[in-house]
Amino acid sequence: MTSTDVRTDGAPDPEGTGRDRRARTRGCLPFAGVCAAALVLLLLGTRVGLLPGFGDFFGERTTDRSGPAVLKAVQDMSSYEAASGNFQVVVDLEKDTKFLPDAIRGTRTLYVGAGTVGASVDLGQVAEDGVKVNEDRTEAELRLPHAVLGKPALDPDRSYAVSKQRGLLDRLGDFFSDNPGSEQAVNKMAAQHIGEAAKESGLTARAEKNTTAMLQGLLGSLGFEKVTVHYG
Repeated sequence: MTSTDVRTDGAPDPEGTGRDRRARTRGCLPFAGVCAAALVLLLLGTRVGLLPGFGDFFGERTTDRSGPAVLKAVQDMSSYEAASGNFQVVVDLEKDTKFLPDAIRGTRTLYVGAGTVGASVDLGQVAEDGVKVNEDRTEAELRLPHAVLGKPALDPDRSYAVSKQRGLLDRLGDFFSDNPGSEQAVNKMAAQHIGEAAKESGLTARAEKNTTAMLQGLLGSLGFEKVTVHYG
């Protein structure tokens, strides 16, 4: 007769324990992979917000927490803005490194800048002898300073970047940190070109012509028959 040993102490089989542990480990691996993939998608979505099909999930929400505007100074104005010009310029700004190719380090930005420049005559700068009136108060002669150009004012609604090429290192830098200096550079360059264009546009001459017409109409309504305006 053959006897069979039967375990009655309830101790688990060592091989079974190993199989259970490996099964639990294999079960955790897919979960860890899903978590890692979700984290990567979340980081990419928060940085670029351009993942196809995830527009609603990674949608941005803008909240304005700005404080109230504070009045810093008040300045009395006596200038008459007699003309204004609208300008547009295409800025092609390229920055590169001497010993590295553009594909590694370098940027090139194509930017359309639109803005206005005003030309005004400062009526408050008229000298004491700058206004002469005859005894009958029918003729007046005025000497005014020349018209001057104001600072170019860029219009953010009409200014935009057409394209921006960046090297590998610049892309990595933009991914991990914001760099408002690059936008500031093209804005400054656009304002500079618009200011140069305004100087060559004859805007000051037009402002002086319009100022003369305004003063002749104003003094004419007061009874003056002849109004002469000089500049300089």
